[in-house]
Parts: sequence; structure tokens; C-alpha cells
Amino acid sequence: MKIEEIRLHQLAMPLKHAFETSFGRYEKRHCVLVEITVSGITGIGECPADAYPGYSYETVGTVKEIAEREIIPVILALDDLNPAAFKRSVSHIKGHPMAKAGFEMALWDLQGKIEGQSLAELLGVSKQQVAVGVSLGLEPSAAALIEKIETYVAQGYPRVKLKIKPGRDLDVVETARTAFPDLKLQVDANSAYSFEDALKLKSLEEFDLLMLEQPLAEDDLWDHSKLQKEIDIPICLDESIDTARHARQALEMAACKIINIKSGRVGGLLEGIRIHDLSYVQGIPVWCGGMLETGVGRAANLALAGLPGFTLPGDISATNRYYEQDITEEIFELNRNGTIDIPQSVGLGVNLDRDALKSYSLTTSHFSS
Repeated sequence: MKIEEIRLHQLAMPLKHAFETSFGRYEKRHCVLVEITVSGITGIGECPADAYPGYSYETVGTVKEIAEREIIPVILALDDLNPAAFKRSVSHIKGHPMAKAGFEMALWDLQGKIEGQSLAELLGVSKQQVAVGVSLGLEPSAAALIEKIETYVAQGYPRVKLKIKPGRDLDVVETARTAFPDLKLQVDANSAYSFEDALKLKSLEEFDLLMLEQPLAEDDLWDHSKLQKEIDIPICLDESIDTARHARQALEMAACKIINIKSGRVGGLLEGIRIHDLSYVQGIPVWCGGMLETGVGRAANLALAGLPGFTLPGDISATNRYYEQDITEEIFELNRNGTIDIPQSVGLGVNLDRDALKSYSLTTSHFSS
């Protein structure tokens, strides 16, 4: 099979509500959408890099650059277009996991459509639904935080994640826990603390948290290992885990008790599955993190989160959590039991809303062999 065309869309999508973390405040969600067409069938994928290099060094700019200069020439020359062959073909390119992940996702979608199987079926997932939670950014006041939590609890979300950073941590958690004594709560620091500062987070033990996510720098497994020995709250690693090798090292060092898997962060679904399998064998719970994905990335996340080791609610959320209008015709809704249905149609199970895609596209680039 030969590729007829590849299209890259650089998108800027307005968020329903501004989202603030220790990295900054976001009012629009930027990403790059990949389309790969073979024999009239198009696979779609999402590169979740943002416009600003906060969460990662990758941006929409670096994704487009590395895609045009390195990835697209390689993929246009491939005879075998399955995800595993693609992963091997770009293994010589150092880094840039989000760029690679978008192309790999498009190939999963393409494979499913050609073979008449859903992504869930391709991954061996038998679940119909997955449990989900909601992630809240830093709010301007305690009243605003309580109002947001009340809204999402009323909608049926069984778990809430709170963003924290130095100076806005203990008070945030105490406010939430006092108002919602029985709610499943976890916190995410996005690497905002030093080891010395993080020791102060021991005070959070009294609030019965599910986990403390990524308190220290992403390249600091050693200090995470030391910190986990000092606090009873399970540490979850996110930015620190880019590959299955990092996951193995973190677990051997007892640097965490939980792992957050984002296929975009680790270079694609295949590497996410490897991390899942490694953790599952060792009895380490994993969950699927979110990056404000469109319906394209959300569909892939739901299928991935159907694997058996994903035992904690993911940051997948319903479509209306972030967007008034998404770029997919399908919307994802929260069920009353705090779950979202895994798409069962072929490929990712979603179709692009071409009008919405056009309205959000800043640029569109075309490539062919």
C-alpha cells in the first residue's frame, strides 16, 4: 500500500473555560491533526503538543518541523504501513514523541478501517466503558473552586483532580476536602516543587488523597524515590515516564506507586501498551491522563484505557468539559455511573466535522509521494 496524501492541520480551539496549571494559563487548545490517505481511506491522528513549551519541549511548531523534515519522508517510503513498522522506522529520530504519536494514531485508525475492526478490538479490549474523572485547573478563589467541583460532581464524575503549585496547595486541598469529605480527590503538581519544598506536602496526608502526581522535575527519578519514602501518599509519575524503560527504572527505584500513561507523551499507543503491560505484571495501577484532546485523541484514550491495568479513573472527560464544538461529529457523554463509552465503530470510531475543522485550522499542509 502506498500513501496517496498526508495532511497536517494546525489547530487553535477555544476552550469553554480557561485552564490554569503551574505551567501557565490556557484559553485556547493548540494541536496538530494528522490525516493519512491510502486507497481512498483516511486515518486520523492527533499530536497533542501545545503552542507553548511548558508541559513538554514539543510545540505545534516543532511538530510541524520534525514531521515535514523527518517523519513524512520516512512514512512516504514505507511499504508496510502498520503502527509497529512505523515505530521502528522512526526510532532513529531522537525525541519528539508527540509528533510520532500523532502519525502512529493515524495508522491505527487506518488499519482499523481497512480491516473492519475498532481500535478497541485491535488492542484486545473487551470493555464497553471506562471510568473517568475530571481535572480542574487553579481557580481564582475558594468559592470558584467549590462551584466547579459541585458542577462536575453533579454531572456524575466520581473523581476530581486538583492542580497545585507552591503557595497554592494546602489551602486548595483543605478547601476541597472540607466541602466534599467523601469525594475521590487527587492532586497534580506538574513538576512545580523541589525536593525540599515537596516535603511540606506531607501535610496533605490528612486529606485522604488518591495520589500526588509529578511533584518534582521530570528528569528526577532519584528525588522522587527519596520523597516516596518520606510520605504515605502514593506518588504518581507522569512527565517522568517517556518510555517503558523509564517506567521499569522508576518501579525498581520505588520512585512511584502509580503511573499516568499518555500515549502522546510516550510516543504512541504501542509504547503506552508496553508501559501498561510492565506495570500490570507488577501489580502497579495505571490510568490514562488527558491533554485536553479533541474527539480524535479522546477516542484513542478511551480504547487504551480499556486495557485491564487501567484501574483508576482517567482524565478523559466528556466532550462538553472543554469545548462548545469539537472537530468530530461524534461527541462523548458521561454516563450516570461515571463512565464514558469506548467507541465500537471501525478505527478510532470518530469522523471529522469538516466545517469545524476548517474553522479551527490556522494552516493546512499537503504532502504526497
